[in-house]
Amino acid sequence: MERAGNRECLRPDRRVPPGARSESSPNQRHLAQRRWAALERHPRMNLHDTSNFKAAALGDDTLRNRAPSIFASGPMQGVSDRYTFVPTARIVTGLRESGWVPVDVEEQRIRAEARRGFQKHLLRFRLEVQMETLDEWNVELVLVNSHDAGCAYQLHAGIYRRICSNGLVLSEGSFTAIRFRHAGLEPEEVVGASMRLIEFMPRVGELVQKLRNRTLGAQESTRFAQQALLLRYSTLAEAPVEPETLLKARRPEDEGTDVWHTMNRVQENLIRGGVSDFHRDRRGKLRTVRGLRGIDSKVGLNKSLWGLAEELLNGETSRSAGEVSLEA
Repeated sequence: MERAGNRECLRPDRRVPPGARSESSPNQRHLAQRRWAALERHPRMNLHDTSNFKAAALGDDTLRNRAPSIFASGPMQGVSDRYTFVPTARIVTGLRESGWVPVDVEEQRIRAEARRGFQKHLLRFRLEVQMETLDEWNVELVLVNSHDAGCAYQLHAGIYRRICSNGLVLSEGSFTAIRFRHAGLEPEEVVGASMRLIEFMPRVGELVQKLRNRTLGAQESTRFAQQALLLRYSTLAEAPVEPETLLKARRPEDEGTDVWHTMNRVQENLIRGGVSDFHRDRRGKLRTVRGLRGIDSKVGLNKSLWGLAEELLNGETSRSAGEVSLEA
């Protein structure tokens, strides 16, 4: 189930950055390349300091195989007459023309057969000029949509961390997600809004560096893990593992006491699951963190974890238990 995420998707606000319409033109690819060239000269980005590992863009055949709903020919039967159908495939084409290429995709599981081919899907895009060299982390554009009237078009700022293949999503406090309702929607609006993320990229580099520079003491790390567990479970007693288990690194590159490494370890353990304290429940079954599979659950948890990290940077008190509830 994806209750928490659906409430967010159905919010009626349309946050369109200034100039989004004016930037929707045949010159978008050239504009994106110029802006990226300027970002490469930005002293804080550290864009090419890690490896020569190359990324691969996904073609339409792969997208169609993994998420057929992207290529829906119309909306699900029974939607409102006010619903403007803009297939995600059309947005993908527009983003490609603007220099963004898809690098990952997933589709929501369904329970009602009537939703098959129209359900929610998520795509992650990276600028084409980034594909030759994949750094330790890269900024990504995260697009979420559905064709069943259950979700507006959403654009989120994401980060892909190569070492652990983590796909992070920035909190609303860092980058306010851009949402477009399907009523009266023009596809150029969504494509044009992607330029806002390009302008935001230097800020992402600064945020990551701040997370790297902030060292956590043992008690702070444990407190962060406790609050992270409470994003998924109502109480710490209901959690299948102790907070310290979330802090364990799966690889040497993830070790470190700074907020950046701590957040990435906790994120991977909570979202991918599979970690255990070897404790058993009353029936003798081994208790293990289950991996999250829902799109809304993963996006919501990612944004909330980033928010917790920002609170540490700002010296704020962590949120109360049970404020966010996510399901697998």
